[in-house]
Amino acid sequence: MNLLQDVERFWDRSPCNIRHSTAQVGTREYFDEVEWRKYFVEPHIPGFAEFERWRGRSVLEIGCGIGTDTINFARAGARVTAVELSKRSLDIAVRRAQVFGLGEQIRFVLGNCERLSEVLRVEPYDLVYSFGVLHHTPSPERALLEIQKYMDNRSELRVMVYSKVSVKTLQMRFGRITCEAQPNVPVAYTYTRRGLCHLLRDFDVLDLTKTHIFPWRIRDYIQYRYRKVWVWRFVPKLLFKSLERVLGWHWLAVARLREL
Repeated sequence: MNLLQDVERFWDRSPCNIRHSTAQVGTREYFDEVEWRKYFVEPHIPGFAEFERWRGRSVLEIGCGIGTDTINFARAGARVTAVELSKRSLDIAVRRAQVFGLGEQIRFVLGNCERLSEVLRVEPYDLVYSFGVLHHTPSPERALLEIQKYMDNRSELRVMVYSKVSVKTLQMRFGRITCEAQPNVPVAYTYTRRGLCHLLRDFDVLDLTKTHIFPWRIRDYIQYRYRKVWVWRFVPKLLFKSLERVLGWHWLAVARLREL
C-alpha cells in the first residue's frame, strides 16, 4: 500500500487538534476553543508565525490542518494559500473561513506537498509556512524541492519539525506516550540539529531554535483540565525555558533560499 495514502487516511480519520473542543465541530464556539487550547499548550506559535508581519503579503501554508494558523494569517491581512492533504481537515478549515468571514482572503488547495506544482500554479510567495507537517510526509526532501519553486530571493521559509533529542522522545522510548495524540501515525521523522541543517541544505538558515516541553498530565489534559506533571511544578519558569532550548520537541527554523 502507498505510504502517502496511509498518511492521508490517518489524518482523514483524525485531523490534528480535532478534539481541542467539546463543542459541535464547525461552530464558532468550537473554533474559538480550538484556537485557545492550541495556543495555550503551544504558546510559541504566534511568536514564530508573526502573523501581523505578513499583512498585505502572500503566504503559502503547507499543511493547514483544520486552519488555526491559516485563519490568523488572514485575520492579520495576509493573502493566504492553504494546502492540505486530508480532505476532511480541509473541509473543516474551509468551514472555519466561512464562519469568520475570511473566505475571500484564503485560497484552499487539496494536494500533496511532494507534488505541489501539479495542483498549484508556480509563483513566488513572501512566506512559505509549515508547522508540524514536513516530518509527516514520506519524503520531506521531495517536499522541500517543491517548496523551492514557490520562493525567490525575497521569500522566507518558516518550518517546525520534531526534535530527536527531547523530553518527548525519551517518553516515547519508554512507552509512556505516543508521537501524536492519535496513535499509529504512519510517518513521523525526528531531527538532530545536524540532520535538520542537512535537510535544509539548499537554504540559508537565518534562525534555528528549539522549544516546547509539554508539562501537562495527560489524564487531566484529555479531560480539558490543566494540571502539570509533578516534576514540572517545581521547575522555575526561567529554568523551564532553558530546558526547552535543549530538550524541546519542536525545532523552529527560519530560512531563505540560497542564492546560486
